[in-house]
Amino acid sequence: MSLRARLASDRIAIAPGVYDGLTAAMAAEAGFELLYLSGAAVAYTRLGRPDIGLSTMSEMADTMALIRDRVDLPVIIDADTGFGNALNAARTMRVYERAGASALQIEDQTFPKRCGHLSDKSLIPAAEMAGKIAAMADARASRETLIIARTDAIAVEGFDDACARAERYIEAGADVLFIEAPRSARELAGITDRFGGRIPLLANMVEGGATPIRSAADLEAAGFSIVIFPGGIVRALARTAQDYYASLHAHGTNRPFADRMFDFSGLNGVIGTETLLAEGRAYEEG
Repeated sequence: MSLRARLASDRIAIAPGVYDGLTAAMAAEAGFELLYLSGAAVAYTRLGRPDIGLSTMSEMADTMALIRDRVDLPVIIDADTGFGNALNAARTMRVYERAGASALQIEDQTFPKRCGHLSDKSLIPAAEMAGKIAAMADARASRETLIIARTDAIAVEGFDDACARAERYIEAGADVLFIEAPRSARELAGITDRFGGRIPLLANMVEGGATPIRSAADLEAAGFSIVIFPGGIVRALARTAQDYYASLHAHGTNRPFADRMFDFSGLNGVIGTETLLAEGRAYEEG
């Protein structure tokens, strides 16, 4: 089922954040129908840096291609600002679409951008953002590849101006609307009151961020179509890694940590080593 068809359902789509083939495979195994390739997660894991616009388009496309080689699920990819003007946004659409993305999320921050839950963001004019959306719509090879328009205007211009920008982006051809970082239950409700039923709406749950954490069931009842948990996996793994390295340094062995990690055969079971080797033998034997 295409993502466009999936969003026609009344049931909310939960998209956990992933950043490589392993996390994508494990999310798929857990039963998720949709994945989110977070630019923040790629910056955190590949660069060891914060989400302040340091990840490049090519790094994201390479990551997307590796995930697509591993799983068949629809993937939303973070396209940041489109990495430049409308022409750059159009090229990003073409490159990401060829890499296997099902939807591109583009935002109206200036470049270099920063995480939507950090302060001191700045925005491009709404007309410029609308032009990027239109250019992406013209550049895509298939209408099944969706454009998710994100505005970060709440923190910069206020809630009403964010909604006004969102209207412009819908007119420009956005398929899904993402109003980033609503600060209260009232603002979350204001989004669905104004746009619910007109266009699929995306909510972003960031642990410790500006938006009150709500469950998928609550967001579905409110009228949202997608909820993403973009960086949760990195925060979970980073906490575990911190504990792991501290334990190894203190003890000089992994024995005290053994109940919190896979052993060699356990990890091979998770990643399907025997299945893949058997497939290779079948080809060798003709």
